[in-house]
Amino acid sequence: MRSIPRTESFPAHTPAVSQVFTTVLSHGPLTRLEVARRAGLSAAAVTKAVRPLMEAGYLAEGADQDAPPALGRPANLVRVDGGRALFIGVKVTGDEIIAVLADLCCRIRVARHVPLTDHDPKAVLSSIADLAQELRIEADDLGIRVLGLGLAVSGDVDRAEGVVRYSPFLDWRDVRLAELASMTTGLPVTVDNDVRALTVAEQWFGAGAGLTDFAVVTVGAGIGCGLVVHGRVVAGAHGVAGEIGHVVVDPAGPLCHCGNRGCVEAIAGDAAIVARVREVTGVQVTDTAEALALAHRGDAGAREVYARAGEAIGRGIATVVNLFGPERVIISGEGLAAYDLFAEQIRDSFTAAAFGSAAGCDVHTRPLPFDEWARGAAATAIQSFIRSDT
Repeated sequence: MRSIPRTESFPAHTPAVSQVFTTVLSHGPLTRLEVARRAGLSAAAVTKAVRPLMEAGYLAEGADQDAPPALGRPANLVRVDGGRALFIGVKVTGDEIIAVLADLCCRIRVARHVPLTDHDPKAVLSSIADLAQELRIEADDLGIRVLGLGLAVSGDVDRAEGVVRYSPFLDWRDVRLAELASMTTGLPVTVDNDVRALTVAEQWFGAGAGLTDFAVVTVGAGIGCGLVVHGRVVAGAHGVAGEIGHVVVDPAGPLCHCGNRGCVEAIAGDAAIVARVREVTGVQVTDTAEALALAHRGDAGAREVYARAGEAIGRGIATVVNLFGPERVIISGEGLAAYDLFAEQIRDSFTAAAFGSAAGCDVHTRPLPFDEWARGAAATAIQSFIRSDT
């Protein structure tokens, strides 16, 4: 990631320091022995790694006051001091910008929403800069420094270069967002695909905590997928790993904006559902809320559209599970408002298409508001701050 020089550096002088910190961040508070076991390190290595983190104020240690009475002194627990630093996370949608101020444990302290009426990068950057300034004032009131900004955008995003290669909902191509946002906000900036950012948050703080292999599948305006393999979020050689929205499940299906026919997104994305409901029912619904309401009123045609969407999503999930065998698939996104209309079809088509024991994968639904996607962006900023290899 290219950005302005940091005003403060995280004391991760060795990989063990970063590993110990992320272990405590995801699973703490923990005793040092528990940290060693989870991180796969020796007790001596943990002690050596903890020392600079405590000296810099990122970790604290104290007795477990909640432990049941026992002989001897209560065990000391190592925990992250969430108030040591703050990070800003921003999620950009097609019609709104959501920004949060999160602490080092990625707990949201403040959230802001502003409408997005102009997709021109300069206009979006101006809104982001204004929101960042507002949140930095909030941070000043708390007496805590903001150490990074994370931006989450849909589409093909090159995190290493900080470039949005292509975002269909914003109609952006090759926007050097990290560099531009650093210039306008004065903060180190991390830019990532929005689903991958959400996956980072789920890995550290959500339904993926403690799992080495899992996937996050999001349904809504697009169909996205974030992958965690052997404990790392995978972007792939070209930055588009996990694009199940463009897995073809019906070669004779509707045309997708990517140029292919029958992609999962061309059947189950919001725009596809609205268009198909209009075509099948003759009712000129204008958005997903109206399409959903029509289906919930019992319109057979609208319900069939949602059933077909569920089948496509289930096949897409089965493709992911067959390819890398995750322990869990977490389904999220605004499209879960229709989950009651296609849950059965997702389950049935997934079971039919999953190979062998892969059908036993835990498929878990987790509705998350857009504030959580912005929190994911903050998580990527925290990740970039504490790890030099991201």
